Amino acid sequence: MREFPSHSEILKPFQESPHKTFRLRELVLQLGLRSSQARELKHALKDLTRRRKIVYLKKSHFALAAPDHRPHVPSREHRRAEPAAPSARRSTISGRLIGHRDGYGFVVPDQPVGESEQDIYIPANGMGSAMHGDRVEVHVSRSTRDFKGEGRLEGRVVTVSERAQKTVVGEFHCGERYNYVLPFDHRIPFEIVIPRGAEWPKDAVHVRDRQFGGESEGRHGAGLPSSAHRSVRELEGLIVDVEITNFPAPAQLPKGRVIEIFGRRDEFGVDVEIIIRKFHLPHRFPPEVSSEASAAPQYISERDRAGRRDFRSLAIVTIDGETAKDFDDAVYVERMLDGNYLLHVHIADVAHYVRPGMALDREARVRGTSVYFPDRAVPMLPLELSNGICSLNPHVDRLVMSALLEIDGQGRVVEYELVPGIIRSAERMTYTAVHAILAGDHSATARYRDLVENFRLMEELARILNRRRDERGSIDFDLPEPEIEFDEQGRMIGVTRSERNIAHRLIEEFMLAANEAVASYLEQRGIPSLYRIHEKPDPKKVLEFEEIAATFGYSLGIELPALGRWRESRRDQARREARYPRFHEIPGVKELKITPHHYQRLTQQVLDDLITRSIHRTPP
Repeated sequence: MREFPSHSEILKPFQESPHKTFRLRELVLQLGLRSSQARELKHALKDLTRRRKIVYLKKSHFALAAPDHRPHVPSREHRRAEPAAPSARRSTISGRLIGHRDGYGFVVPDQPVGESEQDIYIPANGMGSAMHGDRVEVHVSRSTRDFKGEGRLEGRVVTVSERAQKTVVGEFHCGERYNYVLPFDHRIPFEIVIPRGAEWPKDAVHVRDRQFGGESEGRHGAGLPSSAHRSVRELEGLIVDVEITNFPAPAQLPKGRVIEIFGRRDEFGVDVEIIIRKFHLPHRFPPEVSSEASAAPQYISERDRAGRRDFRSLAIVTIDGETAKDFDDAVYVERMLDGNYLLHVHIADVAHYVRPGMALDREARVRGTSVYFPDRAVPMLPLELSNGICSLNPHVDRLVMSALLEIDGQGRVVEYELVPGIIRSAERMTYTAVHAILAGDHSATARYRDLVENFRLMEELARILNRRRDERGSIDFDLPEPEIEFDEQGRMIGVTRSERNIAHRLIEEFMLAANEAVASYLEQRGIPSLYRIHEKPDPKKVLEFEEIAATFGYSLGIELPALGRWRESRRDQARREARYPRFHEIPGVKELKITPHHYQRLTQQVLDDLITRSIHRTPP
């Protein structure tokens, strides 16, 4: 048995017959391979497809990828080709490209094309220089129908208006002809060529902050061999970040230069670095942002206190996890003279320090949120703010925005007020400590004896609010979450089940109540705001779900309309029923009346069934 051929040897038959379409079996014979090597050859062909050397036409059919040489072999989808739809005759269509590991892609249009809401299919030889995530202009060349009779638009990329992949993280390899980086994102289906002299980043000193690693953890050349003793072979297998200097062309691979080196893939922290670079998370604060954060005062001045309600005499507490570093909310509950509850929810007033137009504000808008990893976080704001003056640390004055809610015994909000305030947190509490107090643990109640009655009042109110939500049809997926444990050196030592208790419920119920009060405030005053909606379900999909659920004895309990009927050939019926149960269309029905109670009913059915089975299986 001959040695398995290299990629260049596999490409030779394609180059000798550029207009020919090769089947897998033909290539096995032409390359002199045994049938047992067909699987390995198929993997090699897929690798060449990702590199855009060849294109995949249909099942086990391949051809040369050069645009001028690619034969037109009508696939099953193309045999019923139709002229381009009128809406597809526009010169170009703008959208975002979603790449695929096999070289082709789909463009999500900014505006629907005609009545169609489908994406535009871009074959491998129509990608041009575009990469996954780019904003592109696309020319729609045809509108086809597949074997199901559904329409599909196909086109080619004309221009790239905005690049998404300016840097790529991957694994460095030394090649025979050139060195290259193999991207971790499989939607970038080719290697990044690293020219001579671009293999090493410029030397830079960087201090790593793993605890709350807002700044990048890359080595940037620090700790690496000096330029006089460097060998490219030392980079083999290392994880690097590459800046793309030349984007791909139909007959040319992209080129780049190494800007960061992270180490081996199995080294501690490298996996997080890969994720940060792969998803292009902004992980370094610009100098002007750091400067503004450093200039922020770490104390409350008399000017800051003006016009704020003073809550410092109350036993307000923060409740967070054991490993929390920043505290952005605090709570307090008291019973009013008429028996109602007064709930305090205090949120750190970050807007007092981050004003519109500041560099801090612009950077926060770009980041949107903090991103948390098992061993560190990429914060939205610099540590001087997030861990300092904007963190509700115990026994220090802090500025807050306060939601004061009067709630009756049935969990209804009688009245609410939103005011700027100032607090002094009485204690930094954890979920574990609060749970121990409410469970009657002697040591916990003795340690926090001044706060015990207030925590019991919190539990009482939280249960009332939870009961009220159940009556409104709320669905509660109270599922356990995994918690990763690390040793003192930061190495993972195990994964445990994160326990949820009444202390978690306290915070969840109080935050929900405060959020609803704020939403009501904005809505009543017509203030524009961002919010999320859940679209009404597709009636056809609801019916399909009902038929599948019925086979397990479950149902949403909705009233279904009369079903339409249609005639179909025996061949179509046999083909469809062999794949999935017989479904019917619902002509003329645009929506079904589904409320949260229907989902709640279904969830309760499933939970009751699981509990019953568990009881039956429990040994006596």
